[in-house]
Amino acid sequence: MAVIEWKKDEAVAVVRMVNGENRFNPVFVKEFLQTFDEIEKDETISSVVIVSSDLKSWSQGIDLIWMQGRLAEKDFKSIREFLYGLNDIFKRLLLYPMPVIAAVNGHAVAGGAILACACDFRFMRADKGFFFFSEVDVGIPFLPGMQAFCRKAIPEYKFGEMMYTGKRCFAPEMEAHHVILKACANEEALMAEAVAFARTLNKKRGVFGEMKKRMHKEIIEIMDTQDKTYIEPLNVFFTT
Repeated sequence: MAVIEWKKDEAVAVVRMVNGENRFNPVFVKEFLQTFDEIEKDETISSVVIVSSDLKSWSQGIDLIWMQGRLAEKDFKSIREFLYGLNDIFKRLLLYPMPVIAAVNGHAVAGGAILACACDFRFMRADKGFFFFSEVDVGIPFLPGMQAFCRKAIPEYKFGEMMYTGKRCFAPEMEAHHVILKACANEEALMAEAVAFARTLNKKRGVFGEMKKRMHKEIIEIMDTQDKTYIEPLNVFFTT
């Protein structure tokens, strides 16, 4: 059963995460990357919107049940491969030669909030859902690359507050701090606003991709060099 689906709406690709809380595991990584490869092959598409089919969650981040199972079995190879795969998703978004818009229609938690930050733009519904980083409470610190690209989406003062406190933020607050472009009244308004905005971004892929490549060069370098110093020894989990 697929965990990612997509359809074409004129020049906009609407990517829908369809696995409940849309938690990240190897299956999610594989299908997400395959989906974006398929979309890129269609030269008539000029932008992408990511949304969830779930009534409650946009994405709640890493599949902790999968992760705990691998840790219990001491399957460290699979954990490393997954973490590198997750970085492949983030790098794909950061360098994707089209605008990618997160239509956050439910809770964006931990890795879910990080995924939204990797997108170019964000919209969020105001009547339901919160945006927050639970890493400080679950004992999984941000990798350096995650911190780097979250900073391009969230002002430094606000990112520090959210990262250190785990504060749950709702759409109006996210709009006030320019993390999202707009807090939309409900899901219908959210999708209308996000897709309408996506339609305005009919840009040439070559120049758009090159601009993202240059803008995010330092972030990619951090992900390629610093992250592995934590992933290889699995120095990414803290219980004390």
